[in-house]
Amino acid sequence: MDKKHYFYVLECSDGSYYAGYTVEIAQRIKKHNEGKGAKYTRGRGPVKLLYYEEYDSKSLALKMEREFKKLTRKGKEQYILNHS
Repeated sequence: MDKKHYFYVLECSDGSYYAGYTVEIAQRIKKHNEGKGAKYTRGRGPVKLLYYEEYDSKSLALKMEREFKKLTRKGKEQYILNHS
């Protein structure tokens, strides 16, 4: 069975967004909330999952993460709204 790859967006307790990549969403969010995730989310917890997309390849998921991070705050909100 092939592994799935995920691009995901979290909302931090300060209202900011964090976009990332993982192969295991539940475990990754748990790590973020334990303060063991990305440096950005440490001290900004608890975080909540706002959105995710599933991909068949790591490269596609990472490409989406990069593209999402280029968007403005308003653009990120619109993207999530349009794709949810």
